[in-house]
Amino acid sequence: MTDFSTFVAPPPSDEPNADAVEAASDCLDRFTAAFNASDTRAMDAELHFPHLMLSGAQRLEWAEPGQHPHDFFDKLKASGWSRTQYEKKDAVLVSNDKVHFVVTYTRRNDAGVVLSTHCNLWIATRVDGHWGIALRSY
Repeated sequence: MTDFSTFVAPPPSDEPNADAVEAASDCLDRFTAAFNASDTRAMDAELHFPHLMLSGAQRLEWAEPGQHPHDFFDKLKASGWSRTQYEKKDAVLVSNDKVHFVVTYTRRNDAGVVLSTHCNLWIATRVDGHWGIALRSY
């Protein structure tokens, strides 16, 4: 079991870890490229499981890959969606193995018109050398 005192107080770092931010940011980019390709398997490859999502006070946990609803992209496309685009990805808390991002992205139609704008907290972690998104808060 993890010692609570070390869990809440990881060793201090003298400066932000730019390599961790870059690697974690690349993971988010790969996830969104897969999202734009409607490729749920490639999306799952960029997630850590169990994967946690928070929306308001609701919590959704996926224990394993393959949990996206089969009609997810059909419904999204029916709304006019064509692609998702990052507007900002701000690393707000950084350690060697975890980066918290405040992510602002837009959903756009074929003409590039913004359909909606979202600002979320996404946390990417490095587990066994692999960066993946561990938590998304909507």
